[in-house]
Amino acid sequence: MGNFFKSLFSSSKAATSEEEKSKNDQKNFDILKYDGVRAQKMGRVAYAIKCFTEALKLQEDFETMTYLAAAYTTANRAEDALEVLNRMVGLEPDHINTLLTRVNLLFMLDKDAEVIADCRHILELEKTNHLAWFLMGKAKQATSDLLGAIADLTKAITLKEDFTDAYLMRARILLSMQQATEALADVEKAIMLAPEEETSYLLRGRIHEAMGNIDAAAADYQNVLELNPFNDEAMLLVGQLLIKQGRLDEAVAFFDEAIDLKPDFGKAYAERGRAKNLKGDKEGAFEDLKKSIELNPEGDEAQKLEGQHTNFNDMYKGGIF
Repeated sequence: MGNFFKSLFSSSKAATSEEEKSKNDQKNFDILKYDGVRAQKMGRVAYAIKCFTEALKLQEDFETMTYLAAAYTTANRAEDALEVLNRMVGLEPDHINTLLTRVNLLFMLDKDAEVIADCRHILELEKTNHLAWFLMGKAKQATSDLLGAIADLTKAITLKEDFTDAYLMRARILLSMQQATEALADVEKAIMLAPEEETSYLLRGRIHEAMGNIDAAAADYQNVLELNPFNDEAMLLVGQLLIKQGRLDEAVAFFDEAIDLKPDFGKAYAERGRAKNLKGDKEGAFEDLKKSIELNPEGDEAQKLEGQHTNFNDMYKGGIF
């Protein structure tokens, strides 16, 4: 009888101890989780990551994993974020928002084949998910399946007729396939939907240029500069168009202004150098190219020169411009 009561008492004590531990673990989990949330809102990302990581050691909580994945992404730790998202998909394999988040992360990591697999799974769950069709089209473009990309983007547009990004992406693909007329129709639709979007005018300018409509292209590029005088791509396209037309003095003057506006604009120096070279000003072209490489040692000009010239004075022999 004594042993029975002793056993009963021990069992009750162990149960109480286990219950206390569970309560303490829950309390600590809640403290860590919400400390992490506060830290994340305040921009203290490293501390937030530490809090969420410790919280998840106590409890496999889906919401906390969402916060941790976002914190890792903010901290440019994409592989760590992907690992967390993989755990989340393991817990809830049909959670569409998690799959879409993983898709965006996979794009960052250039894992386009995995993007396509995730998008197909989303579409098995929800065939009318226009975003999944769009992202799958984007991934197919990256893997050079252009016809597949166009088909997916068309499906996305059918499901969401005001899908500006889908029109623009389809237009870019069509232009790359030398179907400028079809591309123009898409970009016109995108401009109608979002008339203040600079990239739409840049793309339409490129399409006009491909079709030989030089004045229309110039007008589009100039329109971008009116929307944003600091748009690097528009500056380059305006100057390059002047060079293409043989208006070399105007091109040099235009890039003079661009460099005055942005003194660290390495590509503008390179393009001004190209215009000077075509004018026969080899010394001026050399100085501009050298300045461009100083400002952007990893840029296209530096790559072109690498392995071609041991002496800057001989650079034109390789046709750098």
